[in-house]
Amino acid sequence: MTDAPFDPALVRSDAVESPARRALRRLLRRKGAVFGLAVIALFVALALLAPLVSPYDPAAQSWSAVRKPPSAAHWFGTDEVGRDILARIIYGARASLLAGVISVAIALGIGVPLGTVAGYVGGWLDALLSRITDAMLACPFLILAIALAAFLGPNLRNAMIAIGITTTPIFIRLTRAQVMAVKVEDYVEAARAVGNPPWRIALRHILPNILPALLVQATLSIAAAIIAEASLSFLGLGQQPPEPSWGSMLNAAQRFLINAPWMAVWPGLAIFLTVLSFNLLGDGLRDALDPRER
Repeated sequence: MTDAPFDPALVRSDAVESPARRALRRLLRRKGAVFGLAVIALFVALALLAPLVSPYDPAAQSWSAVRKPPSAAHWFGTDEVGRDILARIIYGARASLLAGVISVAIALGIGVPLGTVAGYVGGWLDALLSRITDAMLACPFLILAIALAAFLGPNLRNAMIAIGITTTPIFIRLTRAQVMAVKVEDYVEAARAVGNPPWRIALRHILPNILPALLVQATLSIAAAIIAEASLSFLGLGQQPPEPSWGSMLNAAQRFLINAPWMAVWPGLAIFLTVLSFNLLGDGLRDALDPRER
């Protein structure tokens, strides 16, 4: 009896597909991550297309439409000066998403280089950076962000800087731990043995292999940054009126919770959905990028 002819179609796709496609396939299998990605895409689209999709000017006041409940004219109702809440939710997405992305970008830009140097070089430099990081992490995240924002001045740009600096210790510690685990791997030792300089080893061999962990942490940190921006705006340290912000909308709504509860429901729901979506996406990325996942 002769052997059956070789059929390439029987070769498992896992053996030939790229790691990126394999991770994407794993991510799409997780319903929570797909839901989070869809909600994030929706809010990003609303923020980018706000002038086209917004039914009203978010700053336009109408004293004949003060605190009107949801209706055909105003789907989400109006606020204390007659502004359309749906329009302010749409434009407020710009401030929240921008604060989340820019703040985490600042933290990555500062934390990853410092964490890489601390983990790879070690010695007294590692000890110094570790003690500074521990001291910053000893302070509650939101308290430190409020203190920095109050020191810098109340506006969205300073709020993003404050949140970014406050988030930096998380990335320093994570990067340091990942670098210390990767730098003793055989492929790093081989790169060192053939004469690669330390900077090339760090950039070409270590950093690409710790990117998955940094990507997951960045996704989760965006959710925390959005909450922090809403908190700072609620306290008057973030986006300043009349520019819309979900946090400042909640601050204005607290005086009308009984008479006009819709003023608090919609911005609160927007914050809840956005933060939940980033957390779901982060959990999905963590599973999809795990090399032990099959």
